[in-house]
Amino acid sequence: MSRTLPPLNALRAFEAAGRHESFSRAADELGVSHSSISRHVRGLEQRLGVQLFRDAKRGVVLTAEGSHYLQRIGPAFDVIDAATEGLADQPAGRVTINSEPVFAAKVIVPLLNQFHNTFPEIELRLVASNEIADLDRYEADLAVRYARTGVVDGPSDLISDAPIYPYSAPGLLTQDRIAPHHLTEFRLYRDRTEDIWQLWCDLAQFDVVLPPQDGGRLRAPLVQEAAIHGAGLFMAGSDCAAQDVALGRLVQLSDVGLRLGAFRLLASGQSARRKAVRRVRSWLLDQTQQLRGA
Repeated sequence: MSRTLPPLNALRAFEAAGRHESFSRAADELGVSHSSISRHVRGLEQRLGVQLFRDAKRGVVLTAEGSHYLQRIGPAFDVIDAATEGLADQPAGRVTINSEPVFAAKVIVPLLNQFHNTFPEIELRLVASNEIADLDRYEADLAVRYARTGVVDGPSDLISDAPIYPYSAPGLLTQDRIAPHHLTEFRLYRDRTEDIWQLWCDLAQFDVVLPPQDGGRLRAPLVQEAAIHGAGLFMAGSDCAAQDVALGRLVQLSDVGLRLGAFRLLASGQSARRKAVRRVRSWLLDQTQQLRGA
């Protein structure tokens, strides 16, 4: 039986552009030029006799016909991908992790060499961003996000609920132990938006009320680097500080740990079925096991 199939390259270009609603991001995903994506999509539109996209202020958006077509062909690509991967002895392909910058820099990056040695056939792409990727649009296969309440919408795995402690560069404090008067003598930095310094002071029974802190208007992981270079005291999760403590770049100033929120690992519904994504998810959870319930 003959099939009415447009060129596969044109379908791949449309499917990627439709998920992202961007020719540029589709081109980046497929490793081709923007003009190549545009040419394939326009050719597909001519073949089908319908307009699949319309121009928008930022990129393109799907027309009603384009949205319907994407909903029908997207699962077909997933089936082909799963069938192809199922033939391989070892998981292979690209897996993209979107992570908050501080967790990416301080937890995942130190593990990359071990990962590449263990899974040479998997191309691991790490994207550090404060904006969560749209997993439904396949912008990433996995995402690491901090949740103030410890939970997020949708299926996820707890990856770290490490407690929060104060830190400083070695020798910044005479005894490397924090006291209430230090809180007015040094600039106070933190690795998240909540005013965790005051919360920690209340827990440690430090009788002090702190003014609002802006951390010098730096964001993690830059605030951590500032603390490493002696710019002030730093309040952060022990998960993201562990490497610098081990290297002697930071010292923990108290044994009182504040429990607040958690990092969670999210997976897109379709990507989670891929063997390579499942392997990366399992590996990352295994490598961070010590960060849960510590």
